[in-house]
Amino acid sequence: MVSVLQNVAIDCADAYELARFWGEVTGCAPDPEDGPGAHEVQVTLPGGPALYFNQVPEPKTVKNRIHLCLRPESAREEEIERLLGLGATLVADRREPGGAGWAVLADPEGNEFCVLRSASDRAAMSS
Repeated sequence: MVSVLQNVAIDCADAYELARFWGEVTGCAPDPEDGPGAHEVQVTLPGGPALYFNQVPEPKTVKNRIHLCLRPESAREEEIERLLGLGATLVADRREPGGAGWAVLADPEGNEFCVLRSASDRAAMSS
């Protein structure tokens, strides 16, 4: 017997707005039953767990103990630029001159996440 991962819960100050950001990141809209002012909002990912945003009164104060890692469909550099345009910020640059590594970004509420190399980035390094 095993457990199945149902969702990843993310505490936040504004559940709907943060869900909208992550909806843009993933290409999956927040649940249509959830709207502005909702204290709980879900973004269901195809074939995977849902991102569940739970509005809480206390602010984020320290580094995340768990975070999401994204593998973009496009080139990593293009995706980083797109995410910065959506409101993310660069926290740490772990990219290496040869193309390996990753970038650590934060969403509009300061939750860190990583952007890894895409499949095409990895293929270009191995050829």
